[in-house]
Amino acid sequence: MKRFIGRKQELRTLEKLQKKDEFQMLVVYGRRRVGKSTLLRKFTSDKRAVFYTAVRCGAQRNLELLSRRVLEVLAPGMPAATFPSYEALFAFIDRAAHSERLVFVIDELPCLVEQEPSLLSILQKAMDTAWLSGRLFLILCGSSVSMKNDVLSEKSPLFGRRTAQLEIQPFPYWDAAGFVPAFSAEEKAICYGVTGGVAGYLALFDDRRSLDENLIELFFDGNGRLLEEPENLLAREFTNVAAYSAIIGAVAAGCTRLKQIAGMTRFEPSRAAHAVQKLCAAGILRRELAIMEELNRKKARCRLADSMFRFWHRFIPDGMDAIGMGHGDVYFRHVVKPQMSDYMGDVFEEMCRAWTLRAGLAGRFPCCITKVGRWWGTNPQTHEETDIDVVGLDTVTKQALLGECKFRNEGIDKGVFEQLQQRNGLIDSRCRVSGFLLFSRTGFSDWILEHRQEASIEAITLEEMYSPF
Repeated sequence: MKRFIGRKQELRTLEKLQKKDEFQMLVVYGRRRVGKSTLLRKFTSDKRAVFYTAVRCGAQRNLELLSRRVLEVLAPGMPAATFPSYEALFAFIDRAAHSERLVFVIDELPCLVEQEPSLLSILQKAMDTAWLSGRLFLILCGSSVSMKNDVLSEKSPLFGRRTAQLEIQPFPYWDAAGFVPAFSAEEKAICYGVTGGVAGYLALFDDRRSLDENLIELFFDGNGRLLEEPENLLAREFTNVAAYSAIIGAVAAGCTRLKQIAGMTRFEPSRAAHAVQKLCAAGILRRELAIMEELNRKKARCRLADSMFRFWHRFIPDGMDAIGMGHGDVYFRHVVKPQMSDYMGDVFEEMCRAWTLRAGLAGRFPCCITKVGRWWGTNPQTHEETDIDVVGLDTVTKQALLGECKFRNEGIDKGVFEQLQQRNGLIDSRCRVSGFLLFSRTGFSDWILEHRQEASIEAITLEEMYSPF
């Protein structure tokens, strides 16, 4: 049995709500495979709890299964029976929750609502009457898109009745490393880079085998667990899978603006905008704004937020013939592996921004960094497009740290630092740049190491990024 990893903050939130000992209705949501159910099972493992995971079957069958689970927990001596209705079942739970603190989890709630649309109204009535005066801790859980439509939207019967909500995010890279502790720092980073920190994907890796063997088996084998994962995930969330896949493909191909996406997919702009919005809600895409220019919507970019989708779209389509012939391993070693450092460039930048914020909040720097992002735009001196990989801001003292990230075989040298120095004046003039961050997979030149103090340089290796503060 694998040990439970991370989620300390989420567990603290759940325990805090548990201690209130009054009716609570918590909505838990997040993208599929992110670990919502695992978290809730960990939380309820030492509590009086009814935990039911809805299944895709008829409404009556779900009622039977839920009835069985309720009686197993609250009346173990009673013969197996089915409540005549959800109203009767909820009334039974209410009687139990008036005498003791009881956790009631409905996982995969959208599956239940799909078969029994009136369930949300029945839940509303129970909350507004009997449950409100009891000690029930109700947790409703499901994927982001469905829960935002079924529970959190203004059209839902449950709108405004939640006492708390908890969005479960993918693991940060330092927690993701806990799934593969035997891997090297570089291997841990690549593992994070192809899974995006999604627990369900990380759990498929076996660090007793090589990273290459894991990647080939999961992505480049005809029976690979992740070979068809993007399509399967889209099919669970959306009806028109082809349309949403086309949007994702356009973004993966480099279309970052809505006009470009609509042009490549040949969709009407309004249709493309709607699909992008839905994919952002699902955590697959994100709209990105340049730091310190958040009001400049013209600079907004649409990017793939999900690294598994990013990896899949970069390498899998061109390799399908080889995979179909049973030679995905050849394709991986000949095509994918030589490009891995290049692929990891964007992932490594994201890791470095996460490290900078974490380090800033831990007091690693002379200034208190509370906001981190990236900047891009036109350099007025060279009239060329440029960017800054990492910008860390102390919003109180108006200080900034600028960073450059290199996930490549060569170490960072003086030339890379001088290029970063030249971008000093590109961000908001109201901020004073007080230092520079250089992140490298392989190390630094002697010049960087000898002059880092006088040049206000923090030189951070990939190994150090995995070290505790």
